[in-house]
Order: sequence, then structure tokens, then C-alpha cells
Amino acid sequence: MSAGSDRKVVLVTRKTRLDELVARYHSISQARFYLEHLGADFADYQREHETYLKVKERVLAVIARFQRRQVIDRQFLPNFLFGPDDIVVALGQDGLVANTMKYLDGQPLVGVNPDPARYDGILLPFRTDDLATVLPDVARDRRATKSVTMAKATLSDRQELYAVNDLFVGPKSHTSARYEIRVDDASEIQSSSGIIISTGLGSTAWMKSIVTGALAIAGGAGAKRNGAYRPMPWDAERLIFAVREPFPSVSSKTSIVFGAIQEGKDLRLRSLMPENGVIFSDGIEADFLQFNSGTEARIGVAERRGQLIQ
Repeated sequence: MSAGSDRKVVLVTRKTRLDELVARYHSISQARFYLEHLGADFADYQREHETYLKVKERVLAVIARFQRRQVIDRQFLPNFLFGPDDIVVALGQDGLVANTMKYLDGQPLVGVNPDPARYDGILLPFRTDDLATVLPDVARDRRATKSVTMAKATLSDRQELYAVNDLFVGPKSHTSARYEIRVDDASEIQSSSGIIISTGLGSTAWMKSIVTGALAIAGGAGAKRNGAYRPMPWDAERLIFAVREPFPSVSSKTSIVFGAIQEGKDLRLRSLMPENGVIFSDGIEADFLQFNSGTEARIGVAERRGQLIQ
């Protein structure tokens, strides 16, 4: 390999379920005892683990053709610095692709399905055998990409957090969130179990479940349903937000509970929570911003776009 071989390939991996159990219980035998004690099928965990290791070895053999290469586990993504010309390969489930993409700034991302019999892989268009052809094409910029809109939360102290699927704003525990919400010229104080702000990609996931559930509840309560929920395209230049379980009271309102945030516009939030307020993205609770009393957040379409190789 010559042209493009000087670009670095970064392989992002994740621990299997068995890896996580062994880390928790210190040995395979203890992990087996724990699972079988609960009536779970240990053999399924083992098959998944062995399949992933075999596929990982094959992927490593392919990227060995590149002079510059690196392997990192998902847990190190928040502190890893990607180079502007890096080619990134995510080997895992769809969630790993989303978790990786939010730390990228236009670098091409290749999603590889390690176990097609187990995972549908909406964000995993490639299998291991495809990489030998795909990576040289990507290195020479000969491969089409699919643009993915991202969201961005910016706090008043200039901390930032990006999201590929969605941002959650609310309480760390199962308590009520209190905040002031502002959209354009409308504002109000709310009490709820949090707000979800979704990208086009995320509109097929958590946001879909929220709206689907809300429609079903409204229908069951006798309200008229106005058609079915339709997710947005992945590259939609807007976000949508939904307030979860808004509570009406003398001090909290419920008129701003669902809407769109167009590119160039912001959803503005001011925390009224003395403690345990957080903002996290894509389901990764460990990587969060504190959102406590007085903190203001502006949420809108990010300047970054994810680039998923097709």
C-alpha cells in the first residue's frame, strides 16, 4: 500500500459483556457462577466474547498494512486526541459508532459489524471482509460519506458537550428538574423529569420512544391523535426537543413541551436546581456537564458534522 498509507488508522473497540463481568467478579468462573445463579445462559456470553475477539484479530491484520495505527478502548475516547487526517474504525454495536463520532471533527468513520447474526447494525454497513477494500479507498478519499448532524450544548462558563443522538438535561437521580426554558421570545419555568434534545439520527431512537409513548397515552386518555411520528433525516439541519413528564402547578408551566430548533437558533435553559443537575449526551452518563443553580445552557445544531463512510 502506498498512496494514503501514511494516514493513521485508529481502531476503537469496546469490552464485551463477559469482559465487564470478569472485571466486576475478578474471574471467568465467578462470572459464570453469577450468571448461572440468575438462570442466564453463560454460553451465549462466551460465544459473543469469542466471536468479537476473532473478528478483532482479523481487523488488526487489515490495519497492520498501515504504517501508523492505534487501538483504543471506548472508555478512553473523552481524553483521546484524533488527528485531522485520521481514519477511524469502530468495531462494535451502533452505540459505539455514535459514542465515537461525537469526539470527531470531520474525520471519516467506518462502522464494522462484528456479529451480523446478533446485531442489525444500522450504523455498521461493513463486515470484516470489506475492510481490505474499504480502508484503501478511504485513505485515497474515494469513498462516499453520509453526513450526520450533531447537537451542541454550551454552558455560561464555556464548557461544551457534543451529541450524535441526543442530549439529556435534567436531574442525576429520579427527582424533578427545575429550570427556566426559552425558545425564541417565549419562556417559562418548568418542573419535569428532564428534557431530551435530539438530532436527526437520534430521532429514530430515544425521541421516537418518547413521542410514541406520549401519543399512545394521549390516545388512551381520549385525545385525538394527529398522525404517526416521523423521524427526521440524519442530516436534518435542525434539532427537536421534548420535555418529559412536565408538571403543571402555580409555579411551573407546560406550554413549551415540544418543538424544533433550527440551525442558527438556540434552546436556552437556566438551571434552578441547587444540586444534581446534569447534561449528558448519547446515553453516556459518566461524561457529563454539571447543570446547577444559575448555570445557563445554549443548545443548538453543532458546527461539526459526523462523516460516516458508506
